[in-house]
Amino acid sequence: MAEGRGRATWSHTSAILALTANTHCDPKKHRAFKPSDFNPYTGDSKPIPKTRDLKILKAVFVDQNKRENEAWLHNHTESPKPEPS
Repeated sequence: MAEGRGRATWSHTSAILALTANTHCDPKKHRAFKPSDFNPYTGDSKPIPKTRDLKILKAVFVDQNKRENEAWLHNHTESPKPEPS
């Protein structure tokens, strides 16, 4: 619902921006602006290609973090003390 309102608002705003830009622009030097030139929702939305396997990032961030947590737990936990007999 919020996205629909945003699209409608940008449609209205981009039409006003195109009108304003066209009134202040010399038509002999520049083509006429269209509302889609100012509307961020009308751009080409291409998916970002996956460039590499993400296992490298897992090895660097996740596995390293596990090793650090295990080392911290090992150093900061009390070891059981033998009971005196």
